[in-house]
Amino acid sequence: MGVELWCMTVSLPGTAARAAARAEELGWDGLTFTDSQHLAGDPYSALCLAAAATRTLGLGTGVTHPGTRHPAVTASAIATVQVESGGRAVLGIGRGDSALAYLGRRPVPVAAFEDYLARVQAYLRGEEVEENGFRAGLRWLGDQPKVPVDVAATGPRVISVAARLAERVTFAVGASVERLAASIELARRSRQRAGLDPDGLDFGAYLNVVPHPDRSVARELARGGVATFAHFSSMLGPRTRDLPRVQRAAIEQVGRDYDLAKHGDRSGQHARNLGDAFIDDFGVVGPSEECAMRLRELAALGLRRIVVNGGSRGADPSLLLEASQRFAEEVMPLVREGA
Repeated sequence: MGVELWCMTVSLPGTAARAAARAEELGWDGLTFTDSQHLAGDPYSALCLAAAATRTLGLGTGVTHPGTRHPAVTASAIATVQVESGGRAVLGIGRGDSALAYLGRRPVPVAAFEDYLARVQAYLRGEEVEENGFRAGLRWLGDQPKVPVDVAATGPRVISVAARLAERVTFAVGASVERLAASIELARRSRQRAGLDPDGLDFGAYLNVVPHPDRSVARELARGGVATFAHFSSMLGPRTRDLPRVQRAAIEQVGRDYDLAKHGDRSGQHARNLGDAFIDDFGVVGPSEECAMRLRELAALGLRRIVVNGGSRGADPSLLLEASQRFAEEVMPLVREGA
């Protein structure tokens, strides 16, 4: 089975159905909607609208988090999408970033994230869960297939939690073959130590991918998105010492300088400070053939899906549209041929 290609988008009200129909038309396997209330609309509403506008497209949160919804509410919301889409839903979940930062809060601690994940999974399996001395499950849940849970993971502790509790883990560690291979191996070891079959876990990667014949143009289009994903790696703290040298210095600087008011925006100073070598290494930018070759190389590590962030806030919309079209027409067929 070849690697699935998913794309990320923002759930702006009034655009969900059109964006989903277009993604399916272009040949994407799936589409995710972000969950960040200050920057986008409600992702579950968007996913239900997308489900009605499509027939085969996978639909997921990219990503939700424990900070603003009770686990029963999250489970009920994504299970609703599962019914409305005929079984195409995926719950993408992480510790939280902009959605919590804009409320003056930090990402959910790993231990709390683990507890939340376990409770969401129990609800999605149709089990009763005790909450404040009262046991109940989602009584309306029918016999549709269980929604798979896909954890967005960067650091070793979250990778370990995901390996034990989720069906899928999608790494947000950049496009380095070595770093992705090490993350996959850690997840497999963690799952095996828990007495679970390592082959029962699906792997994916969030990647910043912008194809353009002029590499300098591709870098500028990707700059804000690359900075956001580098920001996730900066949360590793002292563990950044284990990263390759060219990555470590840039990631640590992003961690010091990151401006959430410019989240995902290419104009933020933290994004402007990124050097060409880092963008080329952490992201996938340049001519279509080169992008496809790198994606095939990463897929060969055992990735089941690649989730593409194709640009940055503040970039030229016409160039972003051109890059999106180029990915669908040039990169996508080459990746699938290789797979």
